Amino acid sequence: MARAGDGEFPATDVARDLTIPRLFLQVAQRYGDRKVAMREKEYGIWRPITWRQYLEHVRDLALGFIAIGLKRGDKVAMMGDNRPEGLWAEMATLCAGGVTVWLFQDSMLDEVQFIVDHADARFLVAEGQEEVDKGLAIKDRCPKLERIIWDDPRGMRRYRDPCLISLREVEQLGRDLGTREPQRFEETVGAGRGDDVCLLFYTSGTTGLPKGALLTHFNMLTMGQNLLRVDPCTPDDDFVSFLPFAWIGEQMMSTSCGLWAGFTLNFPEGPETVLHDFREIGPQVMFSSARLYEQMLRNVQVKHLDATWLKRRLFQAAMAIGGRLADLKFTRRRPPAWLRALGMAAEMVVHRKLRDHLGLSRIRNAYTGGSAIGPEQFRFFHAMNVNLKQIYGQTEIAGISVLHRSDDVKPDTVGKPIPQTEVRISQTGEILSRSPSVFLGYYKNPDATGAALRDGWLHSGDTGFLDADGHLVFFDRTKDIIVLSDGSRFSPLYLESRLKFSPYVKDAWVIGHERPFVAAVICIDYGVVGKWAEDRGIPYTSYAELSQEPRVTVLIEGTVRAANRGLPPAAQIRKFVNLYKEFDADDDELTRTRKLRRTFVEDRYKDIVDALYLDTETVGIDSTITYEDGRVSQIRATLQIAMVTRES
Repeated sequence: MARAGDGEFPATDVARDLTIPRLFLQVAQRYGDRKVAMREKEYGIWRPITWRQYLEHVRDLALGFIAIGLKRGDKVAMMGDNRPEGLWAEMATLCAGGVTVWLFQDSMLDEVQFIVDHADARFLVAEGQEEVDKGLAIKDRCPKLERIIWDDPRGMRRYRDPCLISLREVEQLGRDLGTREPQRFEETVGAGRGDDVCLLFYTSGTTGLPKGALLTHFNMLTMGQNLLRVDPCTPDDDFVSFLPFAWIGEQMMSTSCGLWAGFTLNFPEGPETVLHDFREIGPQVMFSSARLYEQMLRNVQVKHLDATWLKRRLFQAAMAIGGRLADLKFTRRRPPAWLRALGMAAEMVVHRKLRDHLGLSRIRNAYTGGSAIGPEQFRFFHAMNVNLKQIYGQTEIAGISVLHRSDDVKPDTVGKPIPQTEVRISQTGEILSRSPSVFLGYYKNPDATGAALRDGWLHSGDTGFLDADGHLVFFDRTKDIIVLSDGSRFSPLYLESRLKFSPYVKDAWVIGHERPFVAAVICIDYGVVGKWAEDRGIPYTSYAELSQEPRVTVLIEGTVRAANRGLPPAAQIRKFVNLYKEFDADDDELTRTRKLRRTFVEDRYKDIVDALYLDTETVGIDSTITYEDGRVSQIRATLQIAMVTRES
């Protein structure tokens, strides 16, 4: 077995009795009104909140939760946008001895019901009317759910259900309890232990129902400390919090690293303003899935298509220079003086302005994780001097176990283990990890726990290997690896990421396991392809019509051929079809973290898959899908199947 990380780093400094609330209390008392803990943008204005104000809200809410019956170990489900109130409620739950259970705000009713019921949640903190409606709809089917706590008053005037109580009322109850028992908050915080469960985190469920991972304070704090040992942050840093709190990656940064470093959290006005708000804040550190970086790249590519001839030439030249410098950096070779001089010119003329446009003007470390980023996308960001690093981890290890070092970035790897983490490869090629951040197990699922935790090692279900430099190469989820026609094993995720380097492709699904050739189902980017069609006078009225336009098929064929370039013949896409719609999490085709549910889509689009391997040029879709919440979707479309011509 290959192995990395043994004895390479010093022992952890996190005491077993340290908890997130204790650390929070220390940091808040240290900074008080002298430092801004978080900002929220409302109506175009950034509203600062100091550490003293943060502590006051958390203290009142924690005591308020206790006043309405929260007991140590109780589960509190939460659903809402990234807002200060969401983080206050989470921290208050932990301070009161409860366990936080986050749900994605856009979760469908059946998802909300499953998690709230499975977690045995007694309380649900719902941001506004939409979330309250979901809570009220499932209340009778979740017998342990007692109270629904809401925050945003819009639309709530006529709600009279006795289980409802506002966040403001809970805060007032907490203030009253604090007046009667001045030491209650500190005593409750002091009663916690590092081995107590703090988060019940439900995995994305790509192959079935989500599993609830039990994470302790010690798990989260050791992970945050060890990440910061590799890439230190300072109290003067800014971080933009925009990923859902229901994703472990956001908890990793906003809670664990945020408390250790004491940096300022910034909450955008809304999901649609994230990229604009990034530019206003100019964070020094950021974390996102590959989706945001792909969107940033797509925005640049679209602007490049619309730019003047001179601007296009300057951009192409600057990126070519930056690309050569990035390639030398990846191989740890020093560039010649003439290339460094050209790089300085490219930096002044193009790269600096480009980073500023993307909100990356002050970025020191940018992380991508949760889904693989394509090599072309990764190289693009390094070409414009953005220190983008891949990370590897999973919910069951508190978010991260492997990370690139700034002076040792290799685009085909995800880096080396962080301190106090060991990684080894089993005889079957599975990635195994061991660290103080490994979770306790799955809630009410001993069989799954036994499969994931064996002899102290976390079995990831991922396939990879360690290279000669000790870097981990992540191949793919073991269940997703396909066997090609020549018998070789191949990762469809790799080819899908190459396809998404094109601004015209938003999503891709590569098929070919034990089939005569590789095929693909493409979801075009409606906005970008629509602009391309309008510029050429091509009429269309809908996504479905645009996707089947013959000239769009030719456009996408060029993208497929570019993705095929350099791949072995058996791995090249021979046929593809543009889907009549985008993949959608609400249609169960994607997880809430935007990962493709391959088994599900293969069953849903079986007719399309079968047609790709028949001698036909079209496939007719005429079916009705009935969802669990009663929605009905009628599908009628004729899709054009395209054969990809091979280059000589």
